[in-house]
Amino acid sequence: MRFISEEESAALVDHALAFEAAREALIAAVAPGTTLFPAVLGHGSEPTNRFSIKSGSTTAYAGLKVGSFWPGNPDRGLPRHNSVILLFDQDVGRVDTVIEAGRVNAYRTAAADAVAASVLARPDSAVLAVFGAGNQAEFECAALARVLPIREVLVVARDGDKVAGFGERLRRQGAEVAVRAASAEEACRAADVIVTATPAKAPLFEAAWVRPGTHVAAMGADAKGKQELPPAMLERAALFCDLPEQSRTIGEFQHAPATAELRAIGAVLGSGQGSGEGGRNAGRTDPEAITVFDSSGIALQDLTIARAILAKADGRG
Repeated sequence: MRFISEEESAALVDHALAFEAAREALIAAVAPGTTLFPAVLGHGSEPTNRFSIKSGSTTAYAGLKVGSFWPGNPDRGLPRHNSVILLFDQDVGRVDTVIEAGRVNAYRTAAADAVAASVLARPDSAVLAVFGAGNQAEFECAALARVLPIREVLVVARDGDKVAGFGERLRRQGAEVAVRAASAEEACRAADVIVTATPAKAPLFEAAWVRPGTHVAAMGADAKGKQELPPAMLERAALFCDLPEQSRTIGEFQHAPATAELRAIGAVLGSGQGSGEGGRNAGRTDPEAITVFDSSGIALQDLTIARAILAKADGRG
């Protein structure tokens, strides 16, 4: 069995690798022969310590990811989030590879939103509003700035100290953008793209604040009861997600109208029809449309990035 530690995987991953892995995963999610199993949500002996298990298989690989959230870890000098990815040897059913993937998971999650934005956001999107100023929010902004001409980031957050250091953290990831704090209304009314990276259980802003042509990326909802977006906006937006059946049960679209059409972003990517192109599997077809991508997270994202990390490790000898 091969083992890659947190330190090794963190040194191997980057935004470019994560983007290509996420694109591969989202396309594979709608391919024949792929199975994505229902997510298992659990908790430790202390119920506030939570974990999830996401698993899946394609015609070429199979495995799972265990993700954990221990809110008291910062008091111990440890991150709240941790992840471990397991790949199976499908000939004999044993675990072939174990990868500690705490930092990898931040890249992986942000990459899915960047892949979706590359075909759903307006190509001239320059102002990004982000709700949250934590670790994941930083990665989301850096990933989006790689695929869109973002020049300004408006940060909506309760912790002013985190906002103060946000710009420097983005620069360390290669994103040279102006950063400032803003109210929820100001940020939404100015934004070309809105990304939400919070554990919220109620809408973070009003639907009326969102301009025509805005693209919204929601990644915080991954359990029943979580919610970041106003339902009124979902009623008039074009809705895309990584996995429709999962988004309906634990993702943001549990709050969407029952009659709303949810489109898998993998179908858009696989069709080659991005912004401005028509067709059943097209992405953005109207510059005035509001598009929403819900990223509740699928196992294939973890499996493809694990395989990419393995390949990169092997290439380095």
